[in-house]
Amino acid sequence: MSKSVDDVNQLAGRHPCAVSPADAGGEGDAVLEAIHAVMHLYRTPRHRAALAGAAGLTHMEHKVLGFFSRQPGATQRDLAAHAGRDKGQLARLVAGLRERGLLDARPDPADRRNLCLHPTPAAQAAQQAAQAQASAIAATAVAGFSAVDRAQLLALLGRIQANLEAAR
Repeated sequence: MSKSVDDVNQLAGRHPCAVSPADAGGEGDAVLEAIHAVMHLYRTPRHRAALAGAAGLTHMEHKVLGFFSRQPGATQRDLAAHAGRDKGQLARLVAGLRERGLLDARPDPADRRNLCLHPTPAAQAAQQAAQAQASAIAATAVAGFSAVDRAQLLALLGRIQANLEAAR
């Protein structure tokens, strides 16, 4: 009993997502747990700010608006192909964003049966605020890293991504 209590007490001073190699099932697990912890620390303040912002957007609503901000005039079908999500869920998200005046739908000039979706000025302002916050968090995350450090980290993460994509 005292061993498990000691383990819990040792973990109590760390972030809930932090895992040491000794806590994880192996070295690969520790790496992915560390990546998860970093993403959690990055996404949590962004999620809270999005909900508290004037638009009151959820995480998925921000992602949808981000897609249409990067690809104005894309269709809901384009979003579904990009996101790999349930079409019904995406249709509800898009409909909600249109109702709130954040997405504007225009007929596709090539095929008037399709609607091209464009972010409204309000959506663009929300996206710009979110991007500014993301940039500030990213700057904090890599504070003190040299250009070489950042390049090495990107290369290592790229290798992890390539390994996982190859394993699909």
